[in-house]
Amino acid sequence: MTPSAPTPFSTLIRTASQQQHVEAENSTFMGDLLGGRLGVAAYARYTEQLWFVYRALEEGARTLVDDPVAGPFIRPELMRTAALARDLAHLRGPDWRDTATPLPATTAYAARVTECARSWPAGYVAHHYTRYLGDLSGGQIIRDRAERTWGFARRGDGVRFYVFEEIPNPAAFKRSYRELLDAVRVDEVERRRVVEECGRAFAMNTAVFGELAEEFPPRREAEVG
Repeated sequence: MTPSAPTPFSTLIRTASQQQHVEAENSTFMGDLLGGRLGVAAYARYTEQLWFVYRALEEGARTLVDDPVAGPFIRPELMRTAALARDLAHLRGPDWRDTATPLPATTAYAARVTECARSWPAGYVAHHYTRYLGDLSGGQIIRDRAERTWGFARRGDGVRFYVFEEIPNPAAFKRSYRELLDAVRVDEVERRRVVEECGRAFAMNTAVFGELAEEFPPRREAEVG
């Protein structure tokens, strides 16, 4: 009897984290934001939280370029902090850094990314995967809704975070990224740890949404009527 081929690492990660992915996408805050029940201030605050997380990701990337596990995933065309800074300047003005503050959940999220970048490259890959591939996929829905809800120029200031100008074919890029995951040389125990870290990344992202929901309750028709 021919033994079955092992499940590709990318498939293992995707299927194991599927439920948490759905929960994050269907969070109260994201539902209210995409449903037009929140103002542009909520969108700006969310964008601000992303900047803290991506600053941790991309500062970590600089130290991992030559790492045999994480290094292949460090791709300059993915980098987002410059785009986030430009969006925040548009949303909050040129002095946005003077008032930018992370929520407690954001602080914990960024700290975990930094910790993994410093001491566990495979764990850093889990955070890299959950963020950047999400941006290339569901992030495009957020861009479209933001453009239509708040009148941002298409693919312009305010939504540049979601525009990957150096990736003309996102579908092909995601396929190549998954091939990199499948080629990661770690044992089964380490693979399970990475899958668990992906779940942790989704949970931390959901925690940020929870705190944003507390800060921005939805506008009700009765309140604005």
